[in-house]
Amino acid sequence: MIQDIKRLRWQCRRGTKELDAVLCAFLDTDYATSSRAEQSLFGELLALEDNFLIAYFFADRVPESEGLKQLVEKIRTTFVD
Repeated sequence: MIQDIKRLRWQCRRGTKELDAVLCAFLDTDYATSSRAEQSLFGELLALEDNFLIAYFFADRVPESEGLKQLVEKIRTTFVD
């Protein structure tokens, strides 16, 4: 589990401070208490390119996947707005 968190923290480190802050905040505060499905979706989210993540968190674009859409909305509501 500790190794997984370290790997995820490394993946949260992106090219912009804003993305780093949002992704690391979710990892630090909500990831451990999230369902396995939501944890898996977070891994999927981290696999996306930065331009998609920026559009999802800081613009009006939403993911096509319903699961990712819900996770992005949760993160946006908690850490971005």
